[in-house]
Amino acid sequence: MTTLVWDYTREYEAERKDILDAVETVFSSGRLVMGPSVAGFEQEFAAYHGVAHCVGVDNGTNAIRLALQALGIGPGDEVITVSNTAAPTVVAIDAVGATPVFVDIHPDTYLMDVAQVEAAVTARTRCLLPVHLYGQCADLAPLKALADKHGLHLLEDCAQAHGARHHGVVAGATGNAAAFSFYPTKVLGAYGDGGATITNDPAVDANLRRHRYYGMEKTYYVVETPGHNCRLDEVQAEILRRKLTRLDDYIAARQAVAARYADALGDTDLVLPATAEGNTHVYYVYVVRHPRRDQILEALKAHDIVLNISYPWPVHTMTGFAHLGYAKGSLPVTEAVADEIFSLPMYPSLPTDVQDRVIDAVRRVL
Repeated sequence: MTTLVWDYTREYEAERKDILDAVETVFSSGRLVMGPSVAGFEQEFAAYHGVAHCVGVDNGTNAIRLALQALGIGPGDEVITVSNTAAPTVVAIDAVGATPVFVDIHPDTYLMDVAQVEAAVTARTRCLLPVHLYGQCADLAPLKALADKHGLHLLEDCAQAHGARHHGVVAGATGNAAAFSFYPTKVLGAYGDGGATITNDPAVDANLRRHRYYGMEKTYYVVETPGHNCRLDEVQAEILRRKLTRLDDYIAARQAVAARYADALGDTDLVLPATAEGNTHVYYVYVVRHPRRDQILEALKAHDIVLNISYPWPVHTMTGFAHLGYAKGSLPVTEAVADEIFSLPMYPSLPTDVQDRVIDAVRRVL
Protein backbone atom coordinates (compact mmCIF):
# COMPACT_ATOMS: atom_id res chain seq x y z
CA MET A 1 0.00 0.00 0.00
CA THR A 2 1.28 3.45 -0.90
CA THR A 3 2.05 5.67 2.08
CA LEU A 4 0.97 9.30 1.70
CA VAL A 5 1.50 12.40 3.82
CA TRP A 6 -2.18 12.40 4.85
CA ASP A 7 -5.03 9.88 5.02
CA TYR A 8 -8.40 10.61 6.61
CA THR A 9 -9.86 7.10 6.34
CA ARG A 10 -8.61 5.78 9.68
CA GLU A 11 -9.92 8.84 11.49
CA TYR A 12 -13.25 8.47 9.72
CA GLU A 13 -13.50 4.83 10.74
CA ALA A 14 -12.96 5.80 14.38
CA GLU A 15 -15.38 8.75 14.26
CA ARG A 16 -17.83 7.45 11.67
CA LYS A 17 -20.81 7.19 14.02
CA ASP A 18 -20.44 10.78 15.20
CA ILE A 19 -19.81 12.17 11.71
CA LEU A 20 -22.89 10.44 10.27
CA ASP A 21 -24.94 11.56 13.26
CA ALA A 22 -23.87 15.13 12.49
CA VAL A 23 -25.16 14.75 8.93
CA GLU A 24 -28.43 13.26 10.16
CA THR A 25 -28.82 16.08 12.69
CA VAL A 26 -28.68 18.67 9.92
CA PHE A 27 -30.81 16.77 7.41
CA SER A 28 -33.58 16.25 9.95
CA SER A 29 -33.46 19.80 11.33
CA GLY A 30 -35.38 21.51 8.56
CA ARG A 31 -32.58 24.09 8.15
CA LEU A 32 -29.97 23.34 5.50
CA VAL A 33 -28.43 26.82 5.13
CA MET A 34 -27.35 29.27 7.87
CA GLY A 35 -29.09 27.31 10.58
CA PRO A 36 -28.34 26.33 14.18
CA SER A 37 -25.22 24.33 13.33
CA VAL A 38 -23.44 27.33 11.82
CA ALA A 39 -24.55 29.57 14.68
CA GLY A 40 -23.51 26.99 17.26
CA PHE A 41 -20.12 26.41 15.69
CA GLU A 42 -19.45 30.14 15.49
CA GLN A 43 -20.15 30.54 19.20
CA GLU A 44 -18.06 27.54 20.19
CA PHE A 45 -15.10 28.38 17.93
CA ALA A 46 -15.05 31.96 19.24
CA ALA A 47 -15.14 30.64 22.81
CA TYR A 48 -12.23 28.27 22.14
CA HIS A 49 -10.13 31.28 21.13
CA GLY A 50 -11.41 33.58 23.85
CA VAL A 51 -12.75 36.14 21.37
CA ALA A 52 -16.17 37.72 20.98
CA HIS A 53 -17.05 36.89 17.38
CA CYS A 54 -16.67 34.19 14.74
CA VAL A 55 -18.08 34.26 11.22
CA GLY A 56 -18.17 30.95 9.34
CA VAL A 57 -17.43 31.10 5.60
CA ASP A 58 -17.03 28.68 2.74
CA ASN A 59 -13.22 28.34 2.67
CA GLY A 60 -9.99 29.71 4.09
CA THR A 61 -9.24 31.91 1.09
CA ASN A 62 -12.49 33.80 1.56
CA ALA A 63 -11.86 33.95 5.30
CA ILE A 64 -8.80 36.08 4.49
CA ARG A 65 -10.47 38.01 1.66
CA LEU A 66 -13.52 38.96 3.71
CA ALA A 67 -11.34 39.85 6.68
CA LEU A 68 -9.34 42.25 4.53
CA GLN A 69 -12.53 43.82 3.19
CA ALA A 70 -14.03 44.04 6.68
CA LEU A 71 -10.89 45.88 7.80
CA GLY A 72 -11.27 48.32 4.92
CA ILE A 73 -8.31 47.05 2.85
CA GLY A 74 -8.65 47.61 -0.88
CA PRO A 75 -7.15 49.09 -4.04
CA GLY A 76 -4.05 51.18 -3.48
CA ASP A 77 -3.28 49.56 -0.13
CA GLU A 78 -0.26 47.37 0.65
CA VAL A 79 -0.31 44.24 2.80
CA ILE A 80 2.98 42.91 4.16
CA THR A 81 3.21 39.12 4.21
CA VAL A 82 5.50 36.25 3.17
CA SER A 83 6.07 34.34 -0.05
CA ASN A 84 6.64 31.01 1.73
CA THR A 85 2.96 30.23 2.09
CA ALA A 86 0.11 28.58 0.27
CA ALA A 87 -0.88 30.75 -2.67
CA PRO A 88 -4.38 31.49 -1.26
CA THR A 89 -2.85 33.90 1.26
CA VAL A 90 -1.69 36.11 -1.59
CA VAL A 91 -4.65 35.36 -3.87
CA ALA A 92 -6.92 36.83 -1.19
CA ILE A 93 -4.86 40.02 -1.00
CA ASP A 94 -4.99 40.35 -4.78
CA ALA A 95 -8.74 39.68 -4.79
CA VAL A 96 -9.47 42.84 -2.79
CA GLY A 97 -7.27 44.90 -5.10
CA ALA A 98 -4.47 45.39 -2.58
CA THR A 99 -0.77 44.82 -3.28
CA PRO A 100 1.13 42.07 -1.44
CA VAL A 101 4.57 43.12 -0.19
CA PHE A 102 6.89 40.25 0.75
CA VAL A 103 9.51 40.00 3.45
CA ASP A 104 11.85 37.05 3.85
CA ILE A 105 11.59 34.23 6.37
CA HIS A 106 13.67 32.99 9.28
CA PRO A 107 16.06 30.23 8.13
CA ASP A 108 15.29 27.97 11.12
CA THR A 109 11.52 28.19 11.51
CA TYR A 110 10.55 29.29 7.95
CA LEU A 111 8.24 31.89 9.54
CA MET A 112 8.11 35.61 8.75
CA ASP A 113 11.36 37.34 9.69
CA VAL A 114 9.75 40.09 11.74
CA ALA A 115 13.02 42.06 11.87
CA GLN A 116 12.51 42.89 8.18
CA VAL A 117 8.95 44.13 8.44
CA GLU A 118 9.40 47.76 9.51
CA ALA A 119 11.72 48.48 6.57
CA ALA A 120 8.93 47.30 4.26
CA VAL A 121 6.35 49.72 5.69
CA THR A 122 5.42 52.59 3.35
CA ALA A 123 2.79 55.30 3.29
CA ARG A 124 0.51 52.81 1.49
CA THR A 125 0.88 49.99 4.04
CA ARG A 126 -2.42 49.21 5.74
CA CYS A 127 -2.06 45.68 7.07
CA LEU A 128 0.45 43.15 8.39
CA LEU A 129 -0.49 39.58 7.50
CA PRO A 130 1.77 37.04 9.23
CA VAL A 131 1.26 33.38 8.32
CA HIS A 132 1.33 30.92 11.20
CA LEU A 133 2.97 28.28 9.07
CA TYR A 134 3.20 24.50 9.39
CA GLY A 135 1.64 24.53 12.85
CA GLN A 136 3.33 27.31 14.82
CA CYS A 137 2.93 31.05 15.27
CA ALA A 138 4.94 33.90 13.86
CA ASP A 139 6.45 36.25 16.46
CA LEU A 140 3.38 38.34 17.22
CA ALA A 141 4.55 40.72 19.95
CA PRO A 142 6.85 42.83 17.74
CA LEU A 143 4.29 42.71 14.92
CA LYS A 144 1.55 43.98 17.24
CA ALA A 145 3.86 46.74 18.49
CA LEU A 146 4.72 47.69 14.91
CA ALA A 147 1.05 47.71 13.88
CA ASP A 148 0.18 49.95 16.81
CA LYS A 149 3.12 52.28 16.08
CA HIS A 150 2.15 52.81 12.43
CA GLY A 151 -1.62 52.54 12.78
CA LEU A 152 -1.83 49.29 10.82
CA HIS A 153 -4.20 46.34 11.00
CA LEU A 154 -2.85 42.97 12.11
CA LEU A 155 -4.54 40.02 10.39
CA GLU A 156 -3.38 36.52 11.37
CA ASP A 157 -3.44 33.72 8.79
CA CYS A 158 -4.16 30.74 11.03
CA ALA A 159 -5.04 28.23 8.31
CA GLN A 160 -2.26 25.89 9.47
CA ALA A 161 -2.23 26.61 13.19
CA HIS A 162 -5.51 25.67 14.87
CA GLY A 163 -4.81 25.49 18.59
CA ALA A 164 -1.17 26.59 18.33
CA ARG A 165 0.00 28.93 21.08
CA HIS A 166 2.50 31.76 21.30
CA HIS A 167 3.59 32.52 24.87
CA GLY A 168 0.37 30.88 26.01
CA VAL A 169 -1.93 32.87 23.71
CA VAL A 170 -3.85 30.82 21.16
CA ALA A 171 -3.25 31.60 17.48
CA GLY A 172 -5.80 34.11 16.24
CA ALA A 173 -6.44 35.95 19.51
CA THR A 174 -3.87 38.75 19.09
CA GLY A 175 -4.70 40.56 15.85
CA ASN A 176 -7.61 42.70 14.73
CA ALA A 177 -8.88 39.56 13.03
CA ALA A 178 -7.71 36.05 12.18
CA ALA A 179 -8.61 33.72 9.32
CA PHE A 180 -8.89 29.93 9.43
CA SER A 181 -9.30 27.16 6.87
CA PHE A 182 -11.09 23.90 7.61
CA TYR A 183 -9.89 22.09 4.50
CA PRO A 184 -9.92 18.35 5.33
CA THR A 185 -6.15 18.10 5.89
CA LYS A 186 -6.10 20.85 8.54
CA VAL A 187 -5.56 20.33 12.25
CA LEU A 188 -9.29 20.99 12.54
CA GLY A 189 -10.58 19.72 9.22
CA ALA A 190 -14.06 19.41 7.78
CA TYR A 191 -15.26 16.78 5.31
CA GLY A 192 -15.14 19.34 2.52
CA ASP A 193 -14.33 23.04 2.33
CA GLY A 194 -14.90 25.53 5.12
CA GLY A 195 -13.38 28.53 6.81
CA ALA A 196 -13.94 31.16 9.49
CA THR A 197 -12.77 34.59 10.58
CA ILE A 198 -12.64 35.59 14.25
CA THR A 199 -12.42 39.04 15.82
CA ASN A 200 -13.08 40.99 18.99
CA ASP A 201 -14.28 44.04 17.04
CA PRO A 202 -18.08 44.22 16.65
CA ALA A 203 -17.77 46.50 13.61
CA VAL A 204 -15.48 44.00 11.86
CA ASP A 205 -17.89 41.22 12.78
CA ALA A 206 -20.82 43.14 11.26
CA ASN A 207 -18.84 43.85 8.09
CA LEU A 208 -17.89 40.18 7.79
CA ARG A 209 -21.49 39.05 8.10
CA ARG A 210 -22.62 41.50 5.41
CA HIS A 211 -19.82 40.56 3.03
CA ARG A 212 -20.41 36.80 3.31
CA TYR A 213 -24.14 37.16 2.53
CA TYR A 214 -24.35 39.27 -0.65
CA GLY A 215 -23.88 42.49 1.34
CA MET A 216 -27.30 42.07 2.97
CA GLU A 217 -27.87 42.91 6.59
CA LYS A 218 -31.50 43.06 7.66
CA THR A 219 -33.61 41.96 4.70
CA TYR A 220 -32.79 39.25 2.17
CA TYR A 221 -33.61 41.39 -0.84
CA VAL A 222 -31.80 44.57 0.29
CA VAL A 223 -28.07 44.84 -0.42
CA GLU A 224 -26.44 47.33 1.95
CA THR A 225 -23.02 47.12 0.27
CA PRO A 226 -22.06 44.72 -2.54
CA GLY A 227 -20.87 41.45 -1.03
CA HIS A 228 -20.44 37.76 -1.81
CA ASN A 229 -22.00 34.37 -1.26
CA CYS A 230 -19.47 32.84 1.15
CA ARG A 231 -21.58 30.93 3.66
CA LEU A 232 -20.27 28.02 5.71
CA ASP A 233 -22.25 24.89 4.88
CA GLU A 234 -24.57 23.71 7.65
CA VAL A 235 -23.40 20.07 7.39
CA GLN A 236 -19.74 21.04 7.59
CA ALA A 237 -20.48 23.30 10.54
CA GLU A 238 -22.12 20.48 12.47
CA ILE A 239 -19.21 18.15 11.72
CA LEU A 240 -16.79 20.85 12.86
CA ARG A 241 -18.74 21.30 16.11
CA ARG A 242 -18.20 17.65 16.92
CA LYS A 243 -14.54 17.69 15.90
CA LEU A 244 -13.83 20.92 17.82
CA THR A 245 -14.42 18.98 21.06
CA ARG A 246 -11.57 16.66 19.99
CA LEU A 247 -9.18 19.35 18.71
CA ASP A 248 -6.85 19.17 21.68
CA ASP A 249 -6.71 15.38 21.31
CA TYR A 250 -5.79 15.75 17.63
CA ILE A 251 -3.03 18.16 18.60
CA ALA A 252 -1.65 15.79 21.25
CA ALA A 253 -1.63 12.95 18.72
CA ARG A 254 0.22 15.09 16.16
CA GLN A 255 2.77 16.09 18.78
CA ALA A 256 3.31 12.42 19.63
CA VAL A 257 3.95 11.61 15.95
CA ALA A 258 6.43 14.51 15.79
CA ALA A 259 8.21 13.30 18.91
CA ARG A 260 8.66 9.84 17.38
CA TYR A 261 10.17 11.37 14.25
CA ALA A 262 12.53 13.48 16.35
CA ASP A 263 13.67 10.47 18.37
CA ALA A 264 14.18 8.27 15.30
CA LEU A 265 15.73 10.79 12.90
CA GLY A 266 17.56 13.14 15.23
CA ASP A 267 20.93 11.50 14.56
CA THR A 268 20.67 11.89 10.75
CA ASP A 269 21.68 14.88 8.61
CA LEU A 270 18.03 15.65 7.96
CA VAL A 271 17.11 19.10 9.33
CA LEU A 272 14.09 18.54 11.57
CA PRO A 273 11.46 21.17 12.47
CA ALA A 274 12.58 23.88 14.90
CA THR A 275 10.05 25.33 17.34
CA ALA A 276 10.40 29.07 17.92
CA GLU A 277 10.86 30.31 21.48
CA GLY A 278 7.54 30.58 23.30
CA ASN A 279 5.65 28.49 20.76
CA THR A 280 3.52 25.39 21.14
CA HIS A 281 3.77 23.59 17.79
CA VAL A 282 0.71 21.64 16.58
CA TYR A 283 2.44 20.09 13.52
CA TYR A 284 -0.05 20.64 10.75
CA VAL A 285 2.72 19.26 8.56
CA TYR A 286 6.11 17.85 9.55
CA VAL A 287 8.52 19.76 7.32
CA VAL A 288 12.13 18.57 7.07
CA ARG A 289 15.02 19.83 5.00
CA HIS A 290 17.89 18.30 3.04
CA PRO A 291 20.05 19.57 0.14
CA ARG A 292 19.41 16.29 -1.74
CA ARG A 293 15.64 16.68 -1.41
CA ASP A 294 14.66 15.72 -4.94
CA GLN A 295 16.82 12.58 -4.99
CA ILE A 296 15.44 11.55 -1.60
CA LEU A 297 11.84 11.93 -2.72
CA GLU A 298 12.51 9.93 -5.86
CA ALA A 299 14.26 7.17 -3.91
CA LEU A 300 11.38 6.96 -1.42
CA LYS A 301 8.98 6.19 -4.25
CA ALA A 302 10.79 2.87 -4.63
CA HIS A 303 9.63 2.14 -1.06
CA ASP A 304 6.07 3.07 -2.09
CA ILE A 305 6.21 6.28 -0.06
CA VAL A 306 4.93 9.39 -1.87
CA LEU A 307 5.60 12.69 -0.10
CA ASN A 308 4.97 16.31 -0.99
CA ILE A 309 6.58 19.72 -0.64
CA SER A 310 5.10 22.72 1.18
CA TYR A 311 6.02 24.73 -0.86
CA PRO A 312 8.28 24.12 -3.88
CA TRP A 313 7.44 27.42 -5.60
CA PRO A 314 7.45 30.60 -3.49
CA VAL A 315 4.54 32.81 -4.44
CA HIS A 316 6.75 35.64 -5.71
CA THR A 317 8.26 33.27 -8.32
CA MET A 318 4.87 32.26 -9.77
CA THR A 319 3.94 33.63 -13.18
CA GLY A 320 0.60 34.81 -11.83
CA PHE A 321 2.43 37.28 -9.59
CA ALA A 322 5.24 38.26 -11.96
CA HIS A 323 3.68 41.73 -12.18
CA LEU A 324 4.80 42.39 -8.60
CA GLY A 325 8.36 42.63 -9.89
CA TYR A 326 10.25 40.35 -7.52
CA ALA A 327 13.42 39.16 -9.26
CA LYS A 328 15.08 35.84 -8.54
CA GLY A 329 17.22 36.27 -5.46
CA SER A 330 15.04 38.98 -3.94
CA LEU A 331 13.99 36.67 -1.07
CA PRO A 332 17.11 34.50 -0.71
CA VAL A 333 16.11 32.51 2.37
CA THR A 334 12.65 31.74 1.01
CA GLU A 335 14.11 30.60 -2.30
CA ALA A 336 16.85 28.46 -0.70
CA VAL A 337 14.38 26.75 1.61
CA ALA A 338 11.99 25.97 -1.26
CA ASP A 339 14.69 23.87 -2.92
CA GLU A 340 15.27 21.67 0.14
CA ILE A 341 12.10 21.18 2.20
CA PHE A 342 9.64 18.30 2.09
CA SER A 343 7.00 16.83 4.40
CA LEU A 344 6.86 13.47 6.15
CA PRO A 345 3.46 11.85 6.81
CA MET A 346 1.63 13.67 9.60
CA TYR A 347 -1.91 13.14 10.84
CA PRO A 348 -3.38 12.14 14.22
CA SER A 349 -4.37 8.61 13.20
CA LEU A 350 -1.02 7.77 11.55
CA PRO A 351 -0.41 4.15 12.63
CA THR A 352 2.86 3.47 14.43
CA ASP A 353 3.81 0.68 12.03
CA VAL A 354 3.29 2.99 9.03
CA GLN A 355 5.39 5.70 10.65
CA ASP A 356 8.09 3.14 11.43
CA ARG A 357 8.12 2.07 7.78
CA VAL A 358 8.60 5.70 6.73
CA ILE A 359 11.37 6.22 9.27
CA ASP A 360 13.17 3.06 8.17
CA ALA A 361 12.91 4.02 4.49
CA VAL A 362 14.14 7.57 5.14
CA ARG A 363 17.13 6.26 7.08
CA ARG A 364 17.95 3.80 4.30
CA VAL A 365 17.73 6.50 1.64
CA LEU A 366 19.82 8.96 3.64
